[in-house]
Amino acid sequence: MAIETLNFIGGEFVPAASGRLFDNRSPVDNSLISRVHEAGQAEVDAAVAAARAALHGPWGSMSVQNRADMLYAVAEEINLRFDDFLQAEVADTGKPRSLASHLDIPRGAANFKVFADTVKSAGAEFFEMSTPDGGTALNYVLRRPKGVIAVVCPWNLPLLLMTWKVAPAIACGNTVVVKPSEETPSTATLLGEVMNKVGVPAGVYNVVHGFGPDSAGEFLTKHAGVNAITFTGETGTGAKILETAASGIKATSMELGGKNPSIVFADCDLENALEVTSRAVFANCGQVCLGTERVYVERPLFDEFVQRFGEIARTTKPGHPDDANGKMGPLISLGHREKVLSYYTRAKEEGAMIVAGGGIPVMPAELAEGAWIEPTVWTGLPESSAVVREEIFGPCCHIAPFDTEEEVVALANDTRYGLAAAVHTRNLQRAHRIAAQLEVGTCWINAWFLRDLRTPFGGAKMSGIGREGGLHSLEFYTELRNVCVKL
Repeated sequence: MAIETLNFIGGEFVPAASGRLFDNRSPVDNSLISRVHEAGQAEVDAAVAAARAALHGPWGSMSVQNRADMLYAVAEEINLRFDDFLQAEVADTGKPRSLASHLDIPRGAANFKVFADTVKSAGAEFFEMSTPDGGTALNYVLRRPKGVIAVVCPWNLPLLLMTWKVAPAIACGNTVVVKPSEETPSTATLLGEVMNKVGVPAGVYNVVHGFGPDSAGEFLTKHAGVNAITFTGETGTGAKILETAASGIKATSMELGGKNPSIVFADCDLENALEVTSRAVFANCGQVCLGTERVYVERPLFDEFVQRFGEIARTTKPGHPDDANGKMGPLISLGHREKVLSYYTRAKEEGAMIVAGGGIPVMPAELAEGAWIEPTVWTGLPESSAVVREEIFGPCCHIAPFDTEEEVVALANDTRYGLAAAVHTRNLQRAHRIAAQLEVGTCWINAWFLRDLRTPFGGAKMSGIGREGGLHSLEFYTELRNVCVKL
């Protein structure tokens, strides 16, 4: 009998009243992982009601120090159940166990500690002023929770990106209703067990499963009892959520898509540039919002870079999550593979030079039904090509030459997106000069995916609205209240 994944509402695991369930299938071999209970309007109403009730219960009156201690306890319990979380994350995503054990689960736990520390040390403004009658007044600012936060999460880094939002939200005294991706429901549900174990009050953390339109996602983001919405995902979905939020005047934080460039100058440390860029393109099977899909290489280095990068792609072998020789897992689903393959086909039809990959790898019989795809590298396409302009979200990139700084800055910025970029050069004056001109939220110099969680994170243009991280998260998850005292 298949395992069933339930909703988590008010501290209890709750089946769908409608009896509607959907399959959660492994991207590795398309086998059934679990049957997931789809939340309807009734379950979403119950989750929001539980979250609102918790605001007026013990959680609402808990001190900052006690909340922070509880977040530390959550982090410790995740670490105690590390293997359970690892197994759930690998099953849902198919990513290599080595990647999930070094990134997803440790960072998921660390988010609770980081934001517990942040909220304890956060200050606010204080001013003394003169009054018209010759006296004085004091003004000080209080941080108060926004209320019930809808957290809508993606499938590529399910635990990491969910806790990146849940941790600061509850650290600030809010309560949350989480809608994980239908592709990756397991770790959000498992976190409910952790919340109960460490004594987080019922209703502070809730999970509703389902899809977007006419399902849990739409019911949650439209709910009148929700005070704010935080979302990570595809730009088109984000635009629809923004339309919904506008009608309710809800605060929103949006981390959306990207078509991120890496710029490689001829004076770079070539070994480092190749290693870093290959991770930026192929890590997590290319399913990273910060990943690189456009590479621009200074012309004197172009031929050598393309040749060596192609070799890296050809030796980046897909494999089972437990296979020590497998460097890359599958895409998240067969449906997503069809999308990525449509760009592979288009690149070929448009005359791209296929340096490596371009199709579906031959896998062992027991993995043949999985969502496997080849790491792929192209050159030779015009900048107007959809392959160069649209987010693919797969293990692929297009490499093009450039001649001048001015040219490459214009190429990098010629996109509707503005999430991240990387610059590889030994000339730090040039690096600083270019970083200041790139229209992105994050620019790495000779690196990729380094994250200090105290720094602002978010996108420009159609890559998002708002910033999270450190005090910037507190700005979103709290309302500032000014108190003026006439002396």
